[in-house]
This record gives sequence, structure tokens and C-alpha cells, in this order.
Amino acid sequence: MFNYKGLTIEKFCHDSFLVRNGEISMYFDPFKLSKNIPKADYIFISHEHFDHFSFDDIHKIIKDSTVLFMNKMTYKEIDSLLDNKMIIISPGDSVDFNGLHIEGVPAYNLNKFKEPGKVYHPKEDKQLGFIITFNGVKIYYAGDTDDIPEMDGLSSKNIDLLFIPVSGTYVMTPAEALKAAEKIGADISIPMHYGTIVGDKKQAEIFKEGCLKKGLHSEII
Repeated sequence: MFNYKGLTIEKFCHDSFLVRNGEISMYFDPFKLSKNIPKADYIFISHEHFDHFSFDDIHKIIKDSTVLFMNKMTYKEIDSLLDNKMIIISPGDSVDFNGLHIEGVPAYNLNKFKEPGKVYHPKEDKQLGFIITFNGVKIYYAGDTDDIPEMDGLSSKNIDLLFIPVSGTYVMTPAEALKAAEKIGADISIPMHYGTIVGDKKQAEIFKEGCLKKGLHSEII
């Protein structure tokens, strides 16, 4: 558990987080959630892979008023299984909803290949990262991505919290994540994508040590 400017941030595993302001509960890629946790007001799903889009875990936290944000490919997976409001976002989109400002950011691989010439997360799939202004705090949840060119201009966004993958399997290595974090210049960078399916805490610690040497603030949750 980590507190930041009126928000509490809880990490469950892998890329799964709960961000709360005492009234509103916002989940990112809910996966392997614990029991007796708050119901979701908002759920953000970066893409359709099972460790990010877990229908079983969504059922643990959903209520009638829960709103879900996702790309078109994930929406096709849900189809008519839920009656909840669902908002489709593509990279480059900007949406204002109930006091939230939400921007879709590309999330894709440059050099993580599952076979020659074919990456795990292709750009054309329009998988997502999210920049969300919530409770006056600007959160960038990067999703499953490499250090992509679209990150080059994000320093102007004045990101407060950066959730960034570091395992090196399917996503950035700690060194690549450090370069991305330097460009983005968030107040605090929180490593993710380790400890459950791939990677371990060592990658998060290497990333945090690198941040310290660069004068950046990182927290392992």
C-alpha cells in the first residue's frame, strides 16, 4: 500500500492495481484479486490478454454502476456478457467522464518477438496505456509496452504517477524502463509486470536503483 496526495495505491500482482481516493475505486487490469476488496467504480483494461483482461476478476469487483474503459479488441471479447457502461478508447483518444480526464496512449513492442518478425504486442492491435487525471493527480498506466517513440513528448504532460513494466519478458527491461522513465519525468515511478507470470522483484529493484542514480523517485509496492 502506498499513499500519494490523497490517493491510496494497492498492487495485487503483475500489472493489477487499485487506486482510491476514499470514495472512488479505480482498478487497472484486475487479475488474481484478493477477497473482500472494494467494488469498482471504474475498471481500465489495457488489452485482451488473459493476465490483463480477467473476466473472473472483473466479476469479483463489478457492480451495476461500474464503468469499464478498453480498446475495441477487448470489447469484442466482452461482447454482450455485461450490461455495464463500456467506453471504447483508442490510442490518441481523449475522453472526459464524470470528472475524469482520460487519454489513450499506444502500448506496443519494438523488439520483444514471439517468433521472427512477430512481436507479442503489435502496434496495429491498438493496445492501450492510459493517462488519467483523477483527484488532481495525473496517472500514466503504461500497459504492456516497450520504450516507444510516443513516450518522447510525455514530459510535457507533468505525470505524477507512472506505472511502468520492467520484467524484460514481453515488455521493457529495467534498463529500457529507466530510459522511458527519464523521458517521462514522473514524480514517482512504480514498477510492474513482475512476480506472478514472468520476472521477479529483482527487476523492480534494479529499476529503482537506476532511478535513484538518475535523481528519479521510484516506489516498489
